[in-house]
Amino acid sequence: MEFTLSQIGAAAQPSDCVMVAVYEKQQLSPAAQQLDNASGGYLSQMLQQVEIEGKVGQSLMLHHVPHLSAKRVLLLGCGDQAQALSERQYQQVVQKAFSTLRDTNAQSAVSFLNEVQVAKRGIYWKVRFALEAVQQARYQFDAFKSKKSEQRQALNSIVFAVSADDIARAEQAIAHACAIANGVKAAKDVANCPPNVCNPAYLADCAKQLADESALLNTTIIDEAQMAELKMDAYLAVSRGSHNPAFMSVMEYKNHPNPQAKPIVLVGKGLTFDAGGISLKPAAEMDEMKYDMGGAAAVYGVMKAVAELKLPLNIVAILAGCENLPDGNAYRPGDILTTMNGLTVEVLNTDAEGRLVLCDALTYVERFEPEAVIDVATLTGACVVALGQHNSGLVSSDDQLAQQLEHAAAQSLDKAWRLPLSEEYQEQLKSNFADLANIGGRWGGASTAAAFLSNFTKKYPWAHLDIAGTAWKSGAEKGATGRPVALLVQYLLNKAK
Repeated sequence: MEFTLSQIGAAAQPSDCVMVAVYEKQQLSPAAQQLDNASGGYLSQMLQQVEIEGKVGQSLMLHHVPHLSAKRVLLLGCGDQAQALSERQYQQVVQKAFSTLRDTNAQSAVSFLNEVQVAKRGIYWKVRFALEAVQQARYQFDAFKSKKSEQRQALNSIVFAVSADDIARAEQAIAHACAIANGVKAAKDVANCPPNVCNPAYLADCAKQLADESALLNTTIIDEAQMAELKMDAYLAVSRGSHNPAFMSVMEYKNHPNPQAKPIVLVGKGLTFDAGGISLKPAAEMDEMKYDMGGAAAVYGVMKAVAELKLPLNIVAILAGCENLPDGNAYRPGDILTTMNGLTVEVLNTDAEGRLVLCDALTYVERFEPEAVIDVATLTGACVVALGQHNSGLVSSDDQLAQQLEHAAAQSLDKAWRLPLSEEYQEQLKSNFADLANIGGRWGGASTAAAFLSNFTKKYPWAHLDIAGTAWKSGAEKGATGRPVALLVQYLLNKAK
């Protein structure tokens, strides 16, 4: 898909389709009014005949409009002209436009939807999110189907009509949106892979391939023998029940003007399949546990976007690949493990494995003397109960870092909500036999899991994103979402400024 800009008026656009807004009471946007004038009032006549009300979500496709260069005109309802659209309403309008175009043979389209007022958003946002919404709607994953999807994909070019004053911001929006969309797609593709393909070795291969594609990236793979030397015994305990060995991929991106600048570190939980171990999960929907590597998939997608944008930062990305299965050699409830930083953990539930992998990975990254560390993990069902599938859970021991991530979430519409982290949650992790238990009881599970991780993050500013509710969808829309790639890339864009 090609995305470009144009300053040509609506009536003179030589396109397969021109998309313009129409408001309630059949009020026309400026571009729609131009088309109406050029066509001798044809748009107004058709609106009266068809009785489209101009409400958000409505559309009307007109063919062969007199005296216009475009083959089609798509009118899109945008509600009350006196009221700005919400961000969600704007996205709905864009998605409606694309779904309507998809049912035609149009290969190119010109959008004048930037004229629509969106609350607290300018030209950059409107172009960027229109592009991201289009790419989201276009996504298909049929790599493992013998007969590929027959979904029509004729549309290959979208032009955004902008004024001369808006060219620079619109160009920046296209560059950012294309990189984010590519990162989201990469994350989805990896996460949607079946677990017999996407195992820890596959994740490591993805990390190496990305380094081969970018001169700014270098990837190091740490295998189980090296983990043993590093005394990452908690990480290794989780892997013991699987025939697929664990691999931790360390991706170093260096492009800061100051080579000695401290890196930002991203750590992604990469449980390529989580059966729960000895504490076996219920059979229903266990297939979706291939998505337990959603954190690693997101970090991989972020690095793909970062490499494309060539952001002037130093970044270290960790893909903590592992698999949790029941086996005669699997770790057990009651086992006591010694973590890389020396703390001991009593295992009360082997299905609380992600924190055992992450605690050693979070200790490992101390060597980079990071500016900040953000871990991303499908960590707790409790977070899904608390926040549903709309917001990722955000927990942090550093208010400034938490505020930066909250701001990035609001900017990107990749929503997150901060959950508490206080001493009371640490008390729930007390053990009679070890320094910590790996679970804290039924209540406050998202915060107790984060509290567990916080014991391994004392040497740097740290934040945790629990994406158990946002990394994938179930049911008819089953599939990875690519979240929180947009949030994290926005955070890094802000840091690059």
